[in-house]
Amino acid sequence: MSAHHPIHPADPALLHLTARQLSELIVELRTEGREFGLLWPSAAPGETNLHGRRLINLGNIPASTVINLLALLREYKRHRDAHPRCSDS
Repeated sequence: MSAHHPIHPADPALLHLTARQLSELIVELRTEGREFGLLWPSAAPGETNLHGRRLINLGNIPASTVINLLALLREYKRHRDAHPRCSDS
């Protein structure tokens, strides 16, 4: 998973994700995203595949959106931690 190479919503690998794996990704996104206000308490793994896309019950977004958001958050945090701001003191 990389922020520079997002996963396409119709990636066949997503069809093999189990409900438990999707739940773990949602929990991870909630944990990582809390700092940025990404709080989706009603998100749950969807049982729906639409045109080859595994969906999350959060307005039926593709599972790839959750994975790509996690990648972006991780990339941002890595960059932020590697280059802390200079204090204005």
